[in-house]
Amino acid sequence: MRQYALSIPDEMLEAARVDGASEGQIFRRIVLPSLKPIVVTLALFVFLGSWNDFLWPLIILTDQSNYTLPVALAALSREHVQDIEMMMAGAVITVAPVLILFLALQRYYIRGMLAGSVKG
Repeated sequence: MRQYALSIPDEMLEAARVDGASEGQIFRRIVLPSLKPIVVTLALFVFLGSWNDFLWPLIILTDQSNYTLPVALAALSREHVQDIEMMMAGAVITVAPVLILFLALQRYYIRGMLAGSVKG
């Protein structure tokens, strides 16, 4: 986040100050829109970290009705070892929300990659 924020040109911030913008307006109207790709990426990483968390819910949760999807999938694999179709359906259900979220936010990744590219 820090390195990406340092890539915002100081000239742009100084031009906003010369135009009479306050520090809050500069942050809200210039810095935040410039940081949108990295904020979306960080939010996705945090979401994936909590979505795929396995060990902590396995230790804490005692009731099967409260299991998270990765823990429920592991419990399902112990119960239905030979039922490959059920395991694959559980894996698709576990991966589908992450895939949908990634596809919905894909334009921010592309915008962030293009912002760092060199023209010429």
